[in-house]
Amino acid sequence: MSEFTNDAKKMLELVGGRDNIVSFTHCATRMRFVLADDKKADVKGIEELSCVKGSFTQGGQFQVIIGNKVSQFFDEFSAVSNMDGVDKQEAKKAAKGNMNLLQRAVANLAEIFAPIIPAIIVGGLILGFRNVIGDIKLLENGTKAITEVYPFWAGAYNFLWLAGEAIFTFLPVGITWSVCKKMNVDQMLGIVLGITLVSPQLMSASDYVAAIEAGDPIKYWDFGSFHINMVGYQSQVIPAILVGLVFAVIYRFLKKHVPEVISMIVVPFFSLIPAIILAHTIIGPFGRMIGDGLAGIIMAGFNSSFAWLFSGIYGLLYPLLVITGLHHSMLPIDLQTVATMGGIYTFPVVALSNIAQASAVMAFVFINRKDAKAREVGIPSFISGYLGVTEPAMFGVNLKYLYPFVGAMLTSGIMGIVSRFFGIIANSVGVGGLPAFLSMRGDKIPAYILCIVIDIILAFLITVVLSKTKLKDMGTK
Repeated sequence: MSEFTNDAKKMLELVGGRDNIVSFTHCATRMRFVLADDKKADVKGIEELSCVKGSFTQGGQFQVIIGNKVSQFFDEFSAVSNMDGVDKQEAKKAAKGNMNLLQRAVANLAEIFAPIIPAIIVGGLILGFRNVIGDIKLLENGTKAITEVYPFWAGAYNFLWLAGEAIFTFLPVGITWSVCKKMNVDQMLGIVLGITLVSPQLMSASDYVAAIEAGDPIKYWDFGSFHINMVGYQSQVIPAILVGLVFAVIYRFLKKHVPEVISMIVVPFFSLIPAIILAHTIIGPFGRMIGDGLAGIIMAGFNSSFAWLFSGIYGLLYPLLVITGLHHSMLPIDLQTVATMGGIYTFPVVALSNIAQASAVMAFVFINRKDAKAREVGIPSFISGYLGVTEPAMFGVNLKYLYPFVGAMLTSGIMGIVSRFFGIIANSVGVGGLPAFLSMRGDKIPAYILCIVIDIILAFLITVVLSKTKLKDMGTK
């Protein structure tokens, strides 16, 4: 008998028995259940189990925080339930049966961007590092940047753009590939489709605008009676998503209706070529218009006379977006804003919000420092939160006890105002925790580090104060 045998048996009973389990799997720290009826799960009883550190429902899945030994618990639960777990992708598919239309759309969007996020984070860090060594006058009494004094760092500055360009300029290639992967169509054709959006043959959007303003000729494909402008979609997000989806729809339609004997020839050609034509005539320009419009609205808010209020409200409400999963829908808009405006005001606020969640958990651990279970749950949660992974902090502690969540939320709103007061702007999306300062514009890094310090102190103090109010009694113990 393993250390989890009894708890696994009780868990099976408390989630409603085998008949109530549609599927189950696990991730790094959590058991993930897709239940036929969430109301049959005894949440209070589950959270009283000795191995459980918290629970929450998100994305149609009932998730139970076990900790680093979750794989052992998973094996024991499989044994006592006489059921086989599934992989995470199958669990996500099953979970969509518990979602409404909006939740499904957001979940699908999140699945498209999930494989791309590591590259985006690396790109943000690269841009931040290049700004530190190339744009900030740190040497010779503030008159020269590091790259102007040391040849090695000048070489490093130029070399790192090789990766930076690959990530950001050619981002549409990754997006169309990921859309095809998600839609279960030919991924190599998705890559080819993406390349046709960023080919060196094509003018960039900035070159196109400059050519129009200067009265220079525009490159185009001449079809006799009409022509198509040779303008690319480098760094563009929304056009790439739309083009990828259209291609996938055409591909799947042809795959279903074309006889198998000629499918290998007909389907790739008659799905790819029409998608490319539509990309450069209708979908691409339309997608660019939508993306630029959304980016313009966001930037207008952050640049308005009430920018401080706009930023504060964004910070205050962002934790609620995370709870509902709607924060995933902001990523393509953020990336589009970077491509269109050259920077982003939202990510600094997002990172400060995540740090506030982690700091609220740290305050919770301090308040309950004599409680062994609070320390066991809280310490790993705020450490991972400071590194940008906030689910354990937010769902395992803050929402459960409520007053830490309110403390973090209030701090996030205040820091949104402070961040905008300092004019903090990021090069791109990066690690949404303490390392976020590396993604900021070089001249804003010192101010952002100060914001991080204020954020930690403020979230800690507000949470401690709230722990002495009636709000504490509203949380679940």
